Amino acid sequence: MQNYQDAMAICRWAGFPDLFITFTVNPKWPEMTRFLEARQLRIEDRPDIVTRIFKMKIDLLIKDIRKEEIFGSVKAVLYTIEFQKQGLPHAHILVFLANKDKLSTAKDIDNIISAEIPDKEAQPELHDVVVNYMLHGPCGIANPHSPCMDKGICTKQFPKNFNSTTVIHEDGYPRYKRKDNGVHVMKNGIPLDNRYVIPYNITLLLKYGAHINVERCNQGDSIKYLFKYVNKGYDRVTAAFYTQADDVSEGLVHDEIKMFFDCRYVSSCESVWRILGFDINYRNPFVERLSFHLPNHQMVVFEENEDLQDVMSRNNGKPTMFEAWFIANAKYENAKGLTYSEFPMKFTYHKDTCEWTPRKKGFSIERMYYTPPGSGESYYLRMLLATIKGPTSYKSLRTVNGVYHNSFRDACYALGLLDDDKEYTDAILEAA
Repeated sequence: MQNYQDAMAICRWAGFPDLFITFTVNPKWPEMTRFLEARQLRIEDRPDIVTRIFKMKIDLLIKDIRKEEIFGSVKAVLYTIEFQKQGLPHAHILVFLANKDKLSTAKDIDNIISAEIPDKEAQPELHDVVVNYMLHGPCGIANPHSPCMDKGICTKQFPKNFNSTTVIHEDGYPRYKRKDNGVHVMKNGIPLDNRYVIPYNITLLLKYGAHINVERCNQGDSIKYLFKYVNKGYDRVTAAFYTQADDVSEGLVHDEIKMFFDCRYVSSCESVWRILGFDINYRNPFVERLSFHLPNHQMVVFEENEDLQDVMSRNNGKPTMFEAWFIANAKYENAKGLTYSEFPMKFTYHKDTCEWTPRKKGFSIERMYYTPPGSGESYYLRMLLATIKGPTSYKSLRTVNGVYHNSFRDACYALGLLDDDKEYTDAILEAA
């Protein structure tokens, strides 16, 4: 859930994503084959090699997107790693482009996305990688037993229609240029033409030599698709245990519920990925999670067997992140013009010294922890934090136009935040 909310904070700041990229590991990468063949091993024998190489590839891919700007200036990048039941990882990536590089026209899309089989004579290398990695099927009538088939229909909607030009449909999805030029290749004895080409970017495909599907996003739907993977939880496996028939004849009673075990499925590559501490979910820019609390309601974390006296004295005299914000507002003049949610854009928090200091470079996106309307004073405190700039204490938060109020709720009423249902409506929309 934390990853979901952090990603939504980036979406709130950067707007809708522009590109949705799926990057899948290629078990025939030269680095892998050289290593395995020299030792007469199979790919399933060394998941650590697969994992390390894919991590290097995904890091380089993100660098190409952010630093090299192969798609243009980038505001933010998100990705999540998924591990297939076959054990090989792939990444789902969302790219948020700057306003000047948005893919607003068909020409913009054609500049970075292709969906046709290249000419074998003019572009032999590109032709080979497209044929090897970017053709779907065969499926449909030619191969009704393909894994993508469901009730006689391809779940990926292949084959697509021929299009002489790229068109942005009214549903937000582009119909990529797929000319009916008679070009086709044979796969499993079946001819496949441009209707079976998975959209790709020429630069990435030639550089990485793997399945890299690049799609122009349909705004909100792409966010839902990625977040489905972020929040779907672990892969599961159900195991059943059975008894011998002799036990039944002897009148033994068996609990049919306990005979089944719902277990977490972890592939070898996922195990290595987690052991090495690689990110499952990646976000750039960084999201600063802003905690807050009512007076004397600081959160204290401790182990079950810790001495209570040590727990009480651990943070004695040290301010929390929220209390350090009050101190910074009193210390720095430019802090007085910022709300709590705006603070990370200009200041950075140091956990070791428990203080906020002005940023020397970069910035961070904020996300205040969500508080439901039924939580009472905490909800009204959060409402004030999104409105009031530069308070130096809880008392100044409750003071409106020189009048001190006994509760945060009364202060919200004095500010006119509760005169109608707007704040409640916003809270419901935020939760949704």
